[in-house]
Amino acid sequence: MRESIDILISGGGVAGLAAAAAFGSAGYSVIIVDPAPPVTDGTAPGADLRTTAFLQPSIPVLTEAGLWQRLEPFAMPLQVMRIVDAGGAEPIARITHDFDAADVSAKPFGWNLPNWLLRREFVARLHELPNVDFRPGIATKSLFTRESQALVTLSDGAQITAKMVVGADGRHSRVRKALGIGVTTTRYGQKALAFAVTHPDPHNNVSTEVHRTGGPFTLVPLPDHQGQPCSAVVWMDTSSEIERLRALPRDSFEAEMNTRSCGLFGALTLATPLTVWPIITQLADRYTGQRTALMAEAAHVVPPIGAQGLNMSLGDLTALLELATPDTLGTTAMLDSYHRRRWPEAKLRLAGVGALNRASMIERQPLRDARAGALHALYSLAPVRRGLMQLGIGMR
Repeated sequence: MRESIDILISGGGVAGLAAAAAFGSAGYSVIIVDPAPPVTDGTAPGADLRTTAFLQPSIPVLTEAGLWQRLEPFAMPLQVMRIVDAGGAEPIARITHDFDAADVSAKPFGWNLPNWLLRREFVARLHELPNVDFRPGIATKSLFTRESQALVTLSDGAQITAKMVVGADGRHSRVRKALGIGVTTTRYGQKALAFAVTHPDPHNNVSTEVHRTGGPFTLVPLPDHQGQPCSAVVWMDTSSEIERLRALPRDSFEAEMNTRSCGLFGALTLATPLTVWPIITQLADRYTGQRTALMAEAAHVVPPIGAQGLNMSLGDLTALLELATPDTLGTTAMLDSYHRRRWPEAKLRLAGVGALNRASMIERQPLRDARAGALHALYSLAPVRRGLMQLGIGMR
C-alpha cells in the first residue's frame, strides 16, 4: 500500500533534519529517511565532532522551524573573526587583524554549536511534530518521477508518493544520481582534522584562523569543558600531512598542534578524538529535476572556510520555503525559480571560497609574504573591510 505525503526528504544529516522541521512547522506532511541513525551523544562512537557556526541570516529560518529556541541556550556567540598570518620563516604570528561584528551589526557574526548536539536537538524537535515521520535506518532505494508526483521506494519496501522530494543526502547523493544530474568537482589534495581542545587562555568569543601553509588552522569558541576554556579546531593541510599527523602518538600530536597554533591561547590540550574528511568543492550541474530539489551537500560542497557550508544549505531551505505553497509545491515553475535563485549564488561562493583556500595553501615564502601584504592592505581599507564582512555573513 502506498503512502501519499507532501514531501519526502532523503538524508537525515543536519540540513535534512532542519528541512524536515521547517516544512513540518509550516504544516506540510513530511517523511524523512536516512540509512544511518543520527548519533546524538558527543561521546558515542561515530559522533560528528565538527562544529557549525550559524551566521545571522540563518537564524530566522531556524526560528520558524522551532529549532533556534532549542539551540540558543547552548550557542557560543562569535563576536570577532581573527585572521593571523604566520607565514614567515618561523611559525609565529606576524600579522593579526580582527574583524569585529560591531562594525557592521549590533549582533555577533554568528553562533557556534557542536554538530552532534544539533542532531540531538533537531531530532527532539521532529518528535514534537505529528505531521513529520522520521525513519532512521531506512534508505531511499529508487526514485521515479512524473509531472504530478514522485514515487519513492524505500529500503524496507515501503512506497511513498510525494508532491516533492528533497535530496539532502550528501556529496554522493543517490537522489542526484537517480535524476542523472552531474557535478563539477575540484580536488585540492587536502584533508581536514576536526577535534576539540582546552586551553588556559580564554577565547573571548573570538574565532581565529591561523594561516601558514597547507590550509588554515581554525579555532572556534565552544563553552567551557571541565572548567577550562574550550575551542573546536579544524586543521587543514595536504592529505599526506594530515595522515602523518593522525598517526602520531598523542603527546607528539599535541606538540605539533601547539607549534601550528602559534601559542595563541596558551598550551592546547586535546579534548576529543580526531575525525578526518577530504576537502573539495563540488557543484551540481542543476539543483532540480522533475518533482525534486537538491539542497546542502547534494547540491554544493565547500571547504570549511568562513562558515559557508551549512549556512548556504539553510539559504537553500529558506528559498524552498519561500517558493512553496500547497498549490505550487514541487511544480516545474517552483523548482525552476529555486534553481535560478540558488545556483548562481552558489557558483560565486564556491569560486570565492576556493580561491581563499588556494591562497591558504601557498608554500613558497615570497608568495606567503605577498599574501600577508594583501591581507594587511584589505584590512586597512575600512569600506572594503566592512564589505567583506557583510558578504561573508550573507548580509549583501
